[in-house]
Amino acid sequence: MYFNQSFEIDGVLIGAGQPPYIIAEMSANHGNDINQAISIVREAKKAGAHAIKLQTYRADTLTLNAKNEHFYIKEGPWKGQYLYDLYEDASMPWEWTEKLQAVAKEEGITLFSSPFDISSVAFLETLNMPAYKIASAELMDLPFVRRVAQTKKPIIMSTGFATLSEINAACNVLIEEGVKDVCILKCTSEYPAPAKKINLKTIPHMKESFHCPVGLSDHTLGNAVPIASVAFGVSVIEKHFILNRDNKTADSFFSATPQELKILVDSVQTAYEAIGEVTYPIKPMPSQRSLIVIKDIKQGTLFQEGVNIKSLRPGGGVNPSEIANVINRKAVRDINRGTLLQWNLIGELNE
Repeated sequence: MYFNQSFEIDGVLIGAGQPPYIIAEMSANHGNDINQAISIVREAKKAGAHAIKLQTYRADTLTLNAKNEHFYIKEGPWKGQYLYDLYEDASMPWEWTEKLQAVAKEEGITLFSSPFDISSVAFLETLNMPAYKIASAELMDLPFVRRVAQTKKPIIMSTGFATLSEINAACNVLIEEGVKDVCILKCTSEYPAPAKKINLKTIPHMKESFHCPVGLSDHTLGNAVPIASVAFGVSVIEKHFILNRDNKTADSFFSATPQELKILVDSVQTAYEAIGEVTYPIKPMPSQRSLIVIKDIKQGTLFQEGVNIKSLRPGGGVNPSEIANVINRKAVRDINRGTLLQWNLIGELNE
């Protein structure tokens, strides 16, 4: 296997044998207010997330400021806007990054970012990011993937609508550049994404196909899907995060609030602990039922199921599985109603 099955980001181990690493995605939820961005970092830490993730782009690094029809969004949550206008409003000023880094360090939460072009990689490298996230749409841009790989930092890569061959091509670039610390995220690029389109069964298939840790980039409403993903072996869960959904941003309608993120963090930990391992008792546990005398029995009376003995709780007497070896045998002495039947009370078979 080429990729490492576990690796560290900022001193935290991710992958095999570790609970899921929770990333709070700020995205556009800063609302063009640095104080709001700072609060998002702090609240992500309070909620228990391992990391807060930014997005580093400018509108002109993602698209062209043009009014051609193909730049116009015709459907979905952002319909009615041109791509440039959407990205210009949603982007975070790059000069905030260093300040947010300092806040994250003060709070004790890891901060890293998704670059979206070569210039943003160069900028983030000056700040010594501990890892990089490659977004779904950028996975197909192999020269860009190569540039991120050349940083030699751990890489988390979303797959969105990528085909198996496209994911494989991106992984081959990482291999060529000697990157070993990689986590691929199962992602459904719809906003919000309906549960029926998530297909969590893909997660173990991705692990088998690419031999690396696999996670979930979640765009569903609520926490049911990311919690369920734990049972499929995810190593990373990414969730968009906002202080309050009343703060309208490009991503607010499908982002988790602090309370919801806290519930997610706690529930994921519980789900991880519940997975455990394949185990069965080494020896049978004491029976919770036994054969019990249901009416007073005189010495010499034959035991009869439903007449004077019956399988009932609690255990402690003859196991109910022995009923065939008990009926038609004689009581060796008088036995009171309610007695847990024992073998020393059972005599010979009536011939």
